[in-house]
Amino acid sequence: MATEIPRHWRDATRAIHAGESKHGVGGPVVTPIVRSSTFTFSSSGEMKRWAEGKSKAYIYTRYGNPTLTVAETTLAQLEHAEAAVVAASGMAAISSALLGILSAGDELIATRQVYGGSYRLLRDVFPRFGIRVKHVETDLAGADELVTSHTKALYVETPTNPTLRVVDLRKAVGIARRHKLISLVDNTFGSPVLQKPIELGFDLALHSTTKYLGGHSDLIGGAVVGKQELVEKARQMVIYLGGSMDPEGAYLLIRGMKSLELRVLRQCSSALAVAKFLAGHRKVARVHYPGLATHADHRLCRRQMHGGFGGMLAFDLKGGLAAARRVCDRVRVFLLAVSLGGVESLVALPAYTSHYRMSPKELAAAGVEPGTVRVSIGLEDPADLIEDLRQALA
Repeated sequence: MATEIPRHWRDATRAIHAGESKHGVGGPVVTPIVRSSTFTFSSSGEMKRWAEGKSKAYIYTRYGNPTLTVAETTLAQLEHAEAAVVAASGMAAISSALLGILSAGDELIATRQVYGGSYRLLRDVFPRFGIRVKHVETDLAGADELVTSHTKALYVETPTNPTLRVVDLRKAVGIARRHKLISLVDNTFGSPVLQKPIELGFDLALHSTTKYLGGHSDLIGGAVVGKQELVEKARQMVIYLGGSMDPEGAYLLIRGMKSLELRVLRQCSSALAVAKFLAGHRKVARVHYPGLATHADHRLCRRQMHGGFGGMLAFDLKGGLAAARRVCDRVRVFLLAVSLGGVESLVALPAYTSHYRMSPKELAAAGVEPGTVRVSIGLEDPADLIEDLRQALA
């Protein structure tokens, strides 16, 4: 697979600096953190114009902030989208995007294999508000037959957490357009480096900016990126529900996006090396990584993702949960921790973390075994990572 990043990605990264200073002399090199919670009006007339929706003045950071605006402008350009809004977490972004377009009596079609937090939101919370959720598998088979007059949106995640299944984005867009549904995709694992859902026709792309976009395990954040009208609906939900991002978090996000391409490409190459090692180990029953030719979605991934297959993988141990716990307790270079996408390599047990409080039937449907170990590859030397897994498995 070619590793060259398309020219439009390189052009988009310039947006980071374009948003940080005026074209004058003596501007700051990095984005200032505007910590003020509130902002002054030049006059009562300007305050009136803001109330009438005729002014874009900053008034209160829950509504907007100059540092947040730089992060949002950069995200929109990276995804080649009309607009973006940042939020306090990935789940704040997901819930705000969905609640911005769904009301009581509406239906949502969603892939069954999604992040555990997203799954529990759809399973436990949405029914309380009269929103019905119907599930399809990652191949989207039967999605057309699930559509009724009440269906408003199609929600997918690709690659999936934690088993790295890949959803055909073009097929999803086709289904949504046939039935006039709003299409949403969680693009956290892919990042704007590896896939561009908006260019393929998706209405909204969602991110946990905590992960690859931030990249240093030191911020919590989320983003909704896509069509202006739909992003504004999500922005209103962020304002109403209070899930706004802190200016310092926005600053860290801007900093992280500057090195996004370099980090993701390195993580992709290291993940492939680790996956190949695990695939040949006698104690490993299965490796979940779309970069391996044995993965069910390998060919689709080659067509859909560009620059690499991602920095996430998972593997199932023949010894089940007991063996998985031993490996996680024995690693020395890897850290035993949740989250992903940072410069540190992490291992976690999905059954105890992202997919807790799910029944055995739900875990099986998500492809999660008791002995599944999820791996987030960081920036360490891949030889050191492989040796660490070798000794842990021994």
